Amino acid sequence: MSTVKTLRFGTRGSDLALWQTRHIMKLLQEAVPALHLEYEIIKTRGDEILHTPLPLVGGKGVFTAELELALHEKRIDCAVHSLKDLPTEQPDGLVVGAIPKRANPADTLISRREYSLATLPNGARVGTSSTRRAAQLRHLRPDLKTIDIRGNVDTRIQKALAEDGDYDAILLAYAGLERLGRLEVVSEVLDFEAMLPAPGQGAIAVQTRDEPMLLEILKIIHHQDTALAITAERAFLAGLGGGCSVPVAAYAQIQENKLVLRGRVSAPDGVQQIDVTATAATVNDEQSAYALGITLAREAIEKGAKGLMENQ
Repeated sequence: MSTVKTLRFGTRGSDLALWQTRHIMKLLQEAVPALHLEYEIIKTRGDEILHTPLPLVGGKGVFTAELELALHEKRIDCAVHSLKDLPTEQPDGLVVGAIPKRANPADTLISRREYSLATLPNGARVGTSSTRRAAQLRHLRPDLKTIDIRGNVDTRIQKALAEDGDYDAILLAYAGLERLGRLEVVSEVLDFEAMLPAPGQGAIAVQTRDEPMLLEILKIIHHQDTALAITAERAFLAGLGGGCSVPVAAYAQIQENKLVLRGRVSAPDGVQQIDVTATAATVNDEQSAYALGITLAREAIEKGAKGLMENQ
């Protein structure tokens, strides 16, 4: 074991971000009781600009840049992120040191009238800040109206349940609701045929400097099967040349000793959607998982994915 005695974490200040950071600290504390752990809240650009749709704020790095700066300046040792918010390319000197076991990556529908996706009335207003969710929703139900929604999880729930609110329903990730103990508001858990998740959805990434002592500690809480699946998903996104603001979805899992990766690229208006799937013998290293994602991205490009993305 390394000689590191104290680890300093950086986190955003939302309830969900704090839950995730405290969860990581709990896992480490249980594994290495002698470690002293502390954290500080760091505001990101995405936290400060709350009234502009996310794609217009800046897309890549909007929730991560300030945390990464703190890592580079050694004000903190680790930054905890929702992995789907983390750009596919890591800045020089920084790496993802640990990805713990993933939570349920599904999306959910929340409605004060307990509508399901099938029972939402014609022209219903659905809130989401995700171009991926909006595009897939338009593909399934072109009659629905998607409206941008910002704010933390509780704020969005309040907006969804308000009797005089602007939304008939909203879309949120299952994992965030589960972590905050708010699953009681879910009207429907959407299956993957209807709504494929974002690459890395449901997973937490612990970003750190590329230093052996830090990596040695963090590997204790790393979950390899989750990491392999997410590596394949993020490689699919990277292979398409897309960031977190484009309508790209991917989900990988190990089934019967094979790594199965599903990818989806949607036109922003939902009219066209490309679905691709690839399967590989179970891989034990991230290079092979990455190769699977790149191969699937090439297949999607051959089927016209670039054109869909460029038309956003």
